[in-house]
Amino acid sequence: MNFDLTEERQMLRDTLRRYLSDKYTTKVRNDILDSDSGMSGAIWGELAELGVIGALFTEDEGGFGGQGFDISVVFEELGRAGVVEPFLDTGILGGRLISGLGGDSQKGMIEEIIAGTLHLAFAHTEPTSRYDLSRVETTVSDGKITGRKAVVVNAEAADCLIVSARESGSTDDLQGISLFLVDSDAPGLTLRGYPLLAGGRAAEVTLDNTPATRLGAAGAAFPTIEAAVAHAHVALSAEAFGAMTTATDLTREYLVTRQQFGRPIGTFQALQHRVADMLIELEQARSAVINAAGHLGAPARIRDLECAAARNLVGRVGRLVAEEAIQMHGGIAMTREYELAHIAKRIVMTDHRFGDTDYHLERFIDLSAAA
Repeated sequence: MNFDLTEERQMLRDTLRRYLSDKYTTKVRNDILDSDSGMSGAIWGELAELGVIGALFTEDEGGFGGQGFDISVVFEELGRAGVVEPFLDTGILGGRLISGLGGDSQKGMIEEIIAGTLHLAFAHTEPTSRYDLSRVETTVSDGKITGRKAVVVNAEAADCLIVSARESGSTDDLQGISLFLVDSDAPGLTLRGYPLLAGGRAAEVTLDNTPATRLGAAGAAFPTIEAAVAHAHVALSAEAFGAMTTATDLTREYLVTRQQFGRPIGTFQALQHRVADMLIELEQARSAVINAAGHLGAPARIRDLECAAARNLVGRVGRLVAEEAIQMHGGIAMTREYELAHIAKRIVMTDHRFGDTDYHLERFIDLSAAA
């Protein structure tokens, strides 16, 4: 089986890697992290012009990719550079939800997303739901939403929020969940923003009789939510793998330059063995990302099974790589001006978005038993 990238994806990868290596320096990222927005409008616009956002959408949607391997190529490079811009929230989650449920009146939103002129945030997680996608207590009545949403990434910068609310059924029922578009300046909408440990910003969202526009049919949004989150699993796995690659490269470079007892510490056999273990685990993570990306278009159960397997393995390998990289660097690894400090945090915190390793192991077992 040939796992080489197509010519178009190779060109996309090379272009994105070259741009990020030139423009996305540690200083630029730290300036973004210190800002109130948690992102750079200039860099976002330039990446949109390069076609990076368009690669996340199919030709029918106005893009030129949209497949699992297109997503993995883009997010692996974003992970390598430690990019904090909200590609996941606007391009993957927002874009997939609009594409799946939006009617003719929302088609123009996809074009705006691809052009980099529209920001979205997916307000689904609630204070009591943790990783359970089906647990929705927010309600809607006469087109107005009331409830609370937790850790809504990119909420402050979003032009619109995509908010889930229950129109029928019990709290954990898979049926009865609808999605709604809520303008960022809608009455009754309150945001309490804060920075995230690995970069970017999120907010606690309160809705009090907030007017909204439904996407799609009433109570039928859950399958589309699951599909969008499956795309996010592939993106997060690829992003973590890219970040792990950078952490490993930084560690190898450090070991051949740091001198101890008159020679590079990379010549010490114990450290060589630890690096070898990192490289072996990294190859396993690469295979898991490829497998998940290849099954993104499969039936829902198979798709979710492979995504759960990838997230579990990548999460375990990511923690190992982050911890080993920091230990072999020593104190410099936690210095804010050093690249590894941000990369290690990004690897570890990725494991807590849409489920950690334990959650995905349990999900894999449940899906396997349901076969």
